[in-house]
Amino acid sequence: MARTADPSRSSAPANKRPPSRGANGAGLLPLPWHQWPAEARLLLGMVALWSVIGLLVLTSASWWVAEREMGDGAFYLKRQLIWMGASWGLLWLGLRTSLRRWLHLAPLGLWVGIVLIAATLVMGSTVNGASRWLVVGPIQVQPSELVKPFVVLQGAALFAHWRRIGADQKLLWLGVFGALILLILKQPNLSTAALSGLLLWLMALAAGLSLPLLLGAAAGGGVLGTASILVNEYQRLRVVSFLDPWRDAQGDGYQLVQSLMAIGSGGFLGEGFGLSTQKLQYLPIQSTDFIFAVFAEEFGFVGSVVLLLFLLLFGFVGLRVALSCRSNQQRLIAIGCTTLLVGQSILNIAVASGSMPTTGLPLPLISYGGNSLMASLLVCGLLIRCSLEAGGLAPTPRRRRTAAAR
Repeated sequence: MARTADPSRSSAPANKRPPSRGANGAGLLPLPWHQWPAEARLLLGMVALWSVIGLLVLTSASWWVAEREMGDGAFYLKRQLIWMGASWGLLWLGLRTSLRRWLHLAPLGLWVGIVLIAATLVMGSTVNGASRWLVVGPIQVQPSELVKPFVVLQGAALFAHWRRIGADQKLLWLGVFGALILLILKQPNLSTAALSGLLLWLMALAAGLSLPLLLGAAAGGGVLGTASILVNEYQRLRVVSFLDPWRDAQGDGYQLVQSLMAIGSGGFLGEGFGLSTQKLQYLPIQSTDFIFAVFAEEFGFVGSVVLLLFLLLFGFVGLRVALSCRSNQQRLIAIGCTTLLVGQSILNIAVASGSMPTTGLPLPLISYGGNSLMASLLVCGLLIRCSLEAGGLAPTPRRRRTAAAR
């Protein structure tokens, strides 16, 4: 006969029992909603709001061009909605899976990313002189975007144990990161390579690595960036046009000039949602790299400040999560995720506003593109998972539950 469990003999205290899978939502969430830390709730709400705003801005930025070129104004919106659904599935997977398991998967994910990035140099699709995409049927895969979450995870695994691992392990993973950045530079994709290097550098700084090592790495990165600009003519032209875009307003400076005109046309309160004129095929790539210019034209100075305050609040909450983490690995993952999301957003806005040379970094959760969306929402899921585990509310592994029940 099958034994019935006796609640009085349970080895786990009542307040430590795993949540039930009933109406409290524990079947879909790692914990019932009412047990989530305040930071985790706020982060999930902000990510949801960020996603909705991104869809609205993309709709406005892409509708006219999609209607003219594709015969369907909602063409880009429909595709983005499909990617959004898949990306929120990755966010759910990120917050449902323990950080320990993600850290075990990080080396494999990083190696696969390196192989795919190397494959783009051989069989990649070339756009505007850069080979960054692999075409798989109707889908374009951009490995340099998809590898970003695993860079954060493996960077945290390396720097959290920096003082306890041998020199061979340090050299191995530093070499892997170096190879990754060099391969991205070879595509060429200076912006993503610089973002990856800066991300790892800031994580190493947060981990407390020695100042001479950090300064040496910064100097090496500067040399690599300078060499890439000198070797690739289009990057050199971008730097020159950034310094004085009006000198060749119809040539190399056209993109930045149109972006500045869009931002300036927004004035204090903006032209209104959907009323941007620069998006009517005056502003190039208005739905991806320069989508902020459309946002600024439609919502003006006030809307732009609100967006920056939103990013500031997101970064503040992310740092609160990092400070509440119980282990160095968790802390570095939280710092890396926050840096990646907020830092890439700031860099995109800086490019659109003429504060930095033109790069190819999308605005997370707003720019059109499935690869960036999937990577960004997975990173959001990892950050929320950090908050859950920092609060000590993560459920015990299933094996332990089974053992406790026995």
